[in-house]
Amino acid sequence: MVDSKSQYCSYDQLLLMFWVIFLTELVGSGYGVGVNWGTMATNQLPPEKVVEMMKANGFDKVKLFEADGRIMQALIGSEIELMVAVPNYMLQKMSEDPGFAAAWVEANVTSYSYSGGVNIKYVAVGNEPFLKTYNNTYLPYTLPALKNIQQALTHSHLSSTVKPTVPLNADIYFSPDSSPVPSSGDFRPDTKPATLEIVNFLHSVDAPFTVNIYPFLSLYQSPNFPLDFAFFDSTYKRLRDGENGYANVFDANFDTLVWALRKAGYPDMRIVVGEVGWPTDGDVNANMENARRFNQGLVRHVLSGNGTPARKGEIEVYLFSLIDENAKSIAPGNFERHWGIFEYDGKPKYDLDLKGLDENKGLVPVQGVQYMYRRWCVLNPHVKDLGELPKSLDYACSLSDCTALGYGSSCSHLSEQGNASYAFNMYYQLQGQNMWDCDFNGLAMVTEEDPSDDKCRFPVMLARVRPVVLHRTVVGMLLVVLEGCIVFLLVVS
Repeated sequence: MVDSKSQYCSYDQLLLMFWVIFLTELVGSGYGVGVNWGTMATNQLPPEKVVEMMKANGFDKVKLFEADGRIMQALIGSEIELMVAVPNYMLQKMSEDPGFAAAWVEANVTSYSYSGGVNIKYVAVGNEPFLKTYNNTYLPYTLPALKNIQQALTHSHLSSTVKPTVPLNADIYFSPDSSPVPSSGDFRPDTKPATLEIVNFLHSVDAPFTVNIYPFLSLYQSPNFPLDFAFFDSTYKRLRDGENGYANVFDANFDTLVWALRKAGYPDMRIVVGEVGWPTDGDVNANMENARRFNQGLVRHVLSGNGTPARKGEIEVYLFSLIDENAKSIAPGNFERHWGIFEYDGKPKYDLDLKGLDENKGLVPVQGVQYMYRRWCVLNPHVKDLGELPKSLDYACSLSDCTALGYGSSCSHLSEQGNASYAFNMYYQLQGQNMWDCDFNGLAMVTEEDPSDDKCRFPVMLARVRPVVLHRTVVGMLLVVLEGCIVFLLVVS
């Protein structure tokens, strides 16, 4: 005889089924934490190794600033959700020539969109094209380029699964000085007509509004900005807006956009945060402790479902960024080269729980990284005449990355001699450890003793692919031996 109770689901089974369905829908809805992968570095890690690291750590969303072929190939079969961007320099051509947009989509979206290919979710048309510093350069091209990309996606039968968007900087909206609260938010007057046209088009194709928000810059640009308001672990409501209170600037900034969209007639438009993060060097407030505090608080906050006072629910964000980029412009500040969660060599800088569960679990580094020889270029301590030192230091820093020497940075405590050694070594490493790149008018020498201290790291850069064909020849072998002998003599001298 069959037990009548077995014909029905128990309460626990029903609850379990509910959560399975809920989590399945949540995963498919696009919410969660992604990461930006920039490639402005002089010596990059192999993309396939980086993808394996991302999978091992649970990064399931990534944003690229352009369709790098090697990275696209590495993402095949990974199931990592991708936002791939059209760079700003292509916007004019793409706006004027629908065929160019169609060719770009064919090469970088359609050709990868097959079962087991690359999981492309968004096409980002430009990157912060309405930024104030661009002086409206891209203003006339962004919307036509966006429309041409959408047309190409439609033609390729991908418009239902791949959505276009335009990552915009948070400076496109504001609250007036007379009423500096989120509910007074509106779009910047000089770009408002163009912004609203983009918003209207995105809404018509069921695509999200993408914005980049940087609380660190609020702190960096204003010495009077309250430090705890930049983070998520304060409960003190520093900003009151009617019945709403704000304990962090991220929520206040996000809700300023929410209100701007409401006033424009789009109260329910989906918002994606395309970039948000905290640097670890290059400024007095840029360090690993603050970066972990901010990013872990952010992950916990956006995944909690609490949302912001003006919009509840989870928030889709892309952390900035995955790996440090030592070739980025430092016009905004020295910190620009230090946004990475991982060092240049794929080592994690700090622990980060990407699920927001407060699990004290370390991140997995990139595996199988190859370095150049463990040798450094430093100031020769036996040199007495240092008259040429300032000129040599400036030369080395002009052609390498000395941002760690700036005020408040990780190597700012070094002496003048230490500064010179750091600069010499960065140049030497960047040039590939060539023996002739550690001279500086006789001021420098090669050493096998690591000059790093507990705060300042003197890096050894990643190994470059050596010309194997040359090494198989007699001349090539002799050159390798000769270089080794000269280095040995420099070290022991």
